[in-house]
Parts: sequence; C-alpha cells; structure tokens
Amino acid sequence: MQQGNDVAATPHRLFFALWPDAALRKQIATTVSGLERDNATGGRRLNPDRYHLTLQFLGDFQPLRQSVLDGAIDAAGSIRLRPFDLVLDLAGSFPKAGVRWLGASTVPEALQRLWNELGQALTSARVPVRSVPPFNPHLTVLRDVRKPLPPTPIQPLPWAVREFVLVDSVSGTHPAYRVLGHWPLQDDRDGT
Repeated sequence: MQQGNDVAATPHRLFFALWPDAALRKQIATTVSGLERDNATGGRRLNPDRYHLTLQFLGDFQPLRQSVLDGAIDAAGSIRLRPFDLVLDLAGSFPKAGVRWLGASTVPEALQRLWNELGQALTSARVPVRSVPPFNPHLTVLRDVRKPLPPTPIQPLPWAVREFVLVDSVSGTHPAYRVLGHWPLQDDRDGT
C-alpha cells in the first residue's frame, strides 16, 4: 500500500520535445564547454542526457492521470508532417530565469508548424497545454547562470529532425526523464 502512495505522491512534468541523438548530444556538450570557457558563465551544466527542445508543455501532475496520457498519445498520433532540418547556430540566455540556451537564428517553418499542429491536436483531445505563444524554440544547456549572454553565433550544429517524443520528467528521490513515446515525422497525407 505504501508503494502506491509513493507513486501517487511523485510529481510528474509532461512535455513533448525534440530529442537529439547521441552524436548531437556530444556536439552540444562540446559547444557548451566552449561557452563556459569563453564566457565565464557560472551556473550548473545540464547532463547531456537531459538535452531537449520543448515543443508543448502539458504541465505538472500529481498523480499522473491516465486520461491525460491517453489524450496526449492520441494527439501525437494524429500529426502528419514531413521530417525537417534544424540548425542550432546561436547561444543566448534568459537572464531573469538564469538559463543559457542554444537556438536557431532561423526557425524552420516546419518546426513552427509542428508546434502549431501539436498544440491544436492536444486542445482537440482536451489535453491541457501550458505553452504560451509565441513559440521560442531553444535547448537549455545551463541553469543558475549569473552572467547574461546576448544572442551569440556558435559553430552550426545541424539537427536532422525525424521524430518527436513525449517526456515524463519525474522529480523526487530519483529524478529522471522517461521518454514515454516516439512519433516519426512522415507526411502520409499524400501517400509519401
């Protein structure tokens, strides 16, 4: 009985995200090392296993409700978009949040479309969405940064975006990111 209460008491944070592969995670970590060296950022570096670009934030749940998961999975399954390429070529910060990020100087139209369509599908499935427009795609790499960084060009990091994922960020004694599902990007509306 106690174990069930522990699971129910565990906070869960759900979000859809782009999830870099191992090779890109390594390149990002190398870029972050250079940023720390060149900009005396202070703060705390994120573990590369946690790198992601949030698409839609669903919120915090305690307990995690099956109806929310089912609706999110149904919404994700309805997305029919082609794969696309994203280039991370900027570093910057959100000074009030103490966050350093990597982002794109040009946001691909396909990324904006993915954000829009996933948000609409979640709303149609009656899944709460906490993301607020405008979409500001970024990949957080450092937290608790003391020194702000204006948007600064970095060596471009190409990202072949071929899928998106649903992530459960579990807090508590053993915090972890659990990927709950993967959805490939493929436009089958026209038979491709």
